Amino acid sequence: MIRRPIHKKVDDFKDKVLDIRRVTRVVKGGKRMRFRTAIVVGDGRGRVGVGLGKGADVAQSIAKAKLDAKKHVLFIDLKDQTIPHEVEAKFSAARVLLKPAKPGHGLRAGGPVRVILSLLGVSDATAKILGRTPNKLTNALATIEALKKLKTRNITKTNQATK
Repeated sequence: MIRRPIHKKVDDFKDKVLDIRRVTRVVKGGKRMRFRTAIVVGDGRGRVGVGLGKGADVAQSIAKAKLDAKKHVLFIDLKDQTIPHEVEAKFSAARVLLKPAKPGHGLRAGGPVRVILSLLGVSDATAKILGRTPNKLTNALATIEALKKLKTRNITKTNQATK
């Protein structure tokens, strides 16, 4: 029997846990406790994703959330370590405003918006959470919605060329 070397797939994603919550389900015998984890994964080169996982223990919920985040990775074409233009988006009760900045300005954002932008690879931008909700998951998903609204010059030129 010939043994072949095992080639492990190199995972270039970094991850950051946004939120861990203990959730309960009421059943006949009492309450069943589980854990819900929200995670952001990104490679620092324009790919980012947010995932949600539930499990009986924290480690299991983190593993499930990481898998879910990798399934929902979004690619953003960055321009000089910043976003191409200003964008605002809403998800549930959360509203987020993202603005580009000049090189050397730094990343001026807070909470989950800062985590997502830094894992995306944005080093110069300004962001503001406009909604009143303190929920980290909805603020993160509002940031993802804002990033989905970004348009790049290359895409608009190709669309005009096909018409």
